[in-house]
Amino acid sequence: MINFNYFIVKFIILFNAAYLFFFYNNLAYSDAITEIKNKNEIVFGVKDNLVPFGYIKKIDQKTRILEGYDIDFANEIANRLKVKAVFKTVNSSTRIPLLLKKEVDVLICTMTMTKERKEQIDFSYQYFVSKQKFLVRKGTVAELKDLDGKIIITSKGSTAESNTKKYLPKATILGLEDYSQAAHALYLEKIFAITTDESVLVGILANIKSKPDFEITHFDISSEPYGIGVRKNSDDLLKLINDILEDMETSGRAKEIFNKWFGSDSLFPLTRDFKIEHANTHSDTKNSK
Repeated sequence: MINFNYFIVKFIILFNAAYLFFFYNNLAYSDAITEIKNKNEIVFGVKDNLVPFGYIKKIDQKTRILEGYDIDFANEIANRLKVKAVFKTVNSSTRIPLLLKKEVDVLICTMTMTKERKEQIDFSYQYFVSKQKFLVRKGTVAELKDLDGKIIITSKGSTAESNTKKYLPKATILGLEDYSQAAHALYLEKIFAITTDESVLVGILANIKSKPDFEITHFDISSEPYGIGVRKNSDDLLKLINDILEDMETSGRAKEIFNKWFGSDSLFPLTRDFKIEHANTHSDTKNSK
């Protein structure tokens, strides 16, 4: 006679063993939220020289504050986690290495989601989308071909750099980390153009000397969806960030932050023609319009 109790006990033992293996195996790799809560802070990799995404604002002779579009999103995440937000400065070439070395927990730094980057880290839903354009002296550029053979500056190690090399093979592309240097070089006519995302260019244009003498091209060469970056296997943290982003979109908080920095009454007026959602892997597609 078959002993059903034996088989039931055997099944329970095997099920528990499988469950514990799965639980502890995943705990070792994906419990990023617990690590953050244990230290009671979350370290964000941000830019501090990129108006209006992340920059240091001078209040008085002694007081400086870090603010911007990216900073507001970072603070929303920290508040939801009920931990302190800590900010560490990164640039386009150091941000992923700093994340992989665990010197930062999360990257919110105008980072375009690309296939190559997705092989190294995981990305949230898109929280901003911008188009790559060019800042030039007014009246000097009517179409993309007018830029070929010229000296153009962009951010070193960025998608803007690779896009420009692809579509303007005869141009001289210089990579810098600080766009304020680029703006000064453009003003002095040491270079012909600056290229990066339109959302960044409006910030450069707002602060450049003799602003009426410069303009942003009407055409673009790519669309850049920005994502929030986390280390691979940080599934719990990634899900939480996506839940927060979805809630911000639904509640109107995301649009409120956009209007604060890019609304019609702001210094950097843009149209919000995107929403927070899953983004396709970025592809370099020329779109001259």
